[in-house]
Amino acid sequence: MIFQRLVPEKTDSEEKGVINKVVELEVTKILPNPAQPRIIFDDYELSQLAVSIQQNGILQPLTVRAITEDESDLSSGTTGATIQPHEQKYELIAGERRLRAARLAGWGSVPCIIMETSGENSALLAIMENIQRSDLNYIEEAFAISRLIEYLGITQEEAAVKLGIAQSTVANKLRLLRLTDDEKSAVLRYRLNERQARALLRLPGGLRLQAVERISMQGLNSAATDRFIEEMLKPKKPSHTKKTFIIKQTALYINTFNHTIESMKKAGIACEAKKKKTDGFMEYVVRIPLK
Repeated sequence: MIFQRLVPEKTDSEEKGVINKVVELEVTKILPNPAQPRIIFDDYELSQLAVSIQQNGILQPLTVRAITEDESDLSSGTTGATIQPHEQKYELIAGERRLRAARLAGWGSVPCIIMETSGENSALLAIMENIQRSDLNYIEEAFAISRLIEYLGITQEEAAVKLGIAQSTVANKLRLLRLTDDEKSAVLRYRLNERQARALLRLPGGLRLQAVERISMQGLNSAATDRFIEEMLKPKKPSHTKKTFIIKQTALYINTFNHTIESMKKAGIACEAKKKKTDGFMEYVVRIPLK
């Protein structure tokens, strides 16, 4: 079923009996979800989706919930939206990309399914809808779980139960947020997978961006990345080049010194040279007559 924007909008009185049914809502009445997990929106992909919507309509309705005036004030304060007094507003649960693309396409209203649910469930559904559709990259997933924990005031263990995943999975994803913004951008830009990105945390901050580039250029898989980072963490062995050079130079100076003494004697200078070797030293005593 394809939804075109020709469907007339329902009035407030008509909307009272349309829970879980498709209705047409003005885009200005739909506010973002405070727990929206998606943080990256590709402009090109949005423009392509906007063209598709113009040509084919919206294939899947957005999911929203009706919110109170207090909740509207809270949401509008974070988005800069203008709220008219006593105007019914809706919080988006699923369909952020479709809503943005519809606005880009110039649509004034979009098809929606109104769910009767709490703010807590709305936050959970917004995250689950994206994760289950594999609609988020792993950095966005980590951010989403962090937002859920903060928004609901729950523990990692409770978040794992709500999301239906292992607590260790939650902990591992949250560790990714320890990367800096530049490092997060780099791992996504160079297409490192989640395990590779997490392995970078073992390195000092100053080496991570360098490691990302080398991992990408060498086409390392996860196992090879682990070995590569192990090598980077190994202490560097001290170089013996300088020590060998000094020893060779010292021997050269001693030979030169001996040749100098011999040359002085051949020239008729009655010089005397006595040498004594001690631990770590070669000691020379030279006596040269002044007359």
